[in-house]
Amino acid sequence: MRVLGIDPGLTRCGVAVVEGAAGRPLNGIHIGVIMTDPKVPIEQRLTTTEAALRLLVDEFAPEAIAIERVFSQHNVRSAMGTAQAAAMALLIAGQRGIPVALHTPTEVKAAVTGNGRADKAQVTAMITRLLGLRIAPSPADAADAVAIAICHIWRAPAQARIAAAVAVAR
Repeated sequence: MRVLGIDPGLTRCGVAVVEGAAGRPLNGIHIGVIMTDPKVPIEQRLTTTEAALRLLVDEFAPEAIAIERVFSQHNVRSAMGTAQAAAMALLIAGQRGIPVALHTPTEVKAAVTGNGRADKAQVTAMITRLLGLRIAPSPADAADAVAIAICHIWRAPAQARIAAAVAVAR
């Protein structure tokens, strides 16, 4: 399975394309950050983010897009920017018919480290090890995007089995 993981943000949007399957080695195909200038009008920043995400989808043809679920933050302005950046990925997925999964930060941490309260250093160390990287992904937004993609790769088969069981029960 090839997954585009996205840690949405308006100034820094972490992106990672990871390939693999549960119980099999993982391959980090692309790890990066889409950056926009806070001084630029929001509509231009969103256009930049959308265009960069579209290029990633075109180049890497992910089978799924996994996005960190936007959660309520104390800073409403920051939460809005995060939601707007996530919307760009949702729009592209909808237009292309690519399945989307939203994963909470706690779910991502638990999937990657076994501890839903792991700190960023623990998550980064684990994804560096899992992908066999010599240097940890940086900045944190890029590392988070890798973790989101890995979470989806490892959790998607279980979620599909649960959905199938629920459908049969109906």
